[in-house]
Amino acid sequence: MSESVMADLLSQHDLGDMAGYARSFVDDFEAAIRHETGLSPDSDWSGVICLGMGGSGAGGRFLKSITDSEGGIPFVVWSDYGLPSWWGPEWLVLATSYSGNTEETLDGVREALESGGSVIAVSSGGQLSDLATGSDDATLMEVPAGQMPRSAFGHILGSQMAVCWDMGLLPRPNEDELSAMLKRLRQASSEADPIGGDAMWEKMAKSLVGREIGIISPSELSPAGYRFACQINENANGFATPSDVPEMNHNEIVAWCSEGQSRAMIVLTCEGIHPRSQARLQWVMDNVENQVSWRIECEGESVLEHLLYAAHVTDWVSIMLAVLKEQDPSDMAPIDSLKAFLSSVQ
Repeated sequence: MSESVMADLLSQHDLGDMAGYARSFVDDFEAAIRHETGLSPDSDWSGVICLGMGGSGAGGRFLKSITDSEGGIPFVVWSDYGLPSWWGPEWLVLATSYSGNTEETLDGVREALESGGSVIAVSSGGQLSDLATGSDDATLMEVPAGQMPRSAFGHILGSQMAVCWDMGLLPRPNEDELSAMLKRLRQASSEADPIGGDAMWEKMAKSLVGREIGIISPSELSPAGYRFACQINENANGFATPSDVPEMNHNEIVAWCSEGQSRAMIVLTCEGIHPRSQARLQWVMDNVENQVSWRIECEGESVLEHLLYAAHVTDWVSIMLAVLKEQDPSDMAPIDSLKAFLSSVQ
């Protein structure tokens, strides 16, 4: 497919300019990590519990993977109402809602503040911003408004990283490492862009049309695999399910080997994962007989960079898949309908 055809498809169907937001991802992330948070080192916590749903909740999963792999205090992801029964004020609450009006997240923040907890809120406005600015036990990290949460991921994750680095919750890369990472990510973004990029990514998207998609990742890349599945769900209106190695080798692999022929399989991998997990991924690629299989080698020199690379190039795949299906990647009518229904239910 020529660039002009893909450009026409984007012009016709990408009504919310998701491609434009994808092109600004690295710039958004850099602006957020360089923003002055005003926070001082404070790592005397039992751990951090990350509240968030959907696109606003993805960053917490990334933070957990980074600290699991590279050190720091424990991070736990909570995507539900309230807080877990074990939570206490010795756990810092990192609450993210791009709109500021996500009811599950607000429910947890209110419980935390009423119970003497401390909250860092990441939001563009809404009720969460009001709660944070109205409490002495909360701090607001404001991000630019006007996007959908999933397209604002650079702003969101960048703000979360800045908080964690400034508070000493995660080790901060030095300036040379950060600059080199951002340069590599910009190059990867250009290569995945359907206009002027590597045609391989468009070929991948075309091969996924009309298929259910399974995304298989090592544990380190699990947050990127999960987000990729969610982007296909929301951007391309398609079924996609994430699974992790080694866990899926103890159950789901049986289904893949018996009934996986019609499904598309995408394997995410990177350097530095456990050698046994690498061997397991290779076995899956070699032994599952299906018509569409892809392996994405997630480039980078740290877990953060591997995750950012994976998240960004797969964003492009989901956007291309959407317009190839003549879908608007910004449209999410069922979610809007559900929210309208819930607002009428007491």
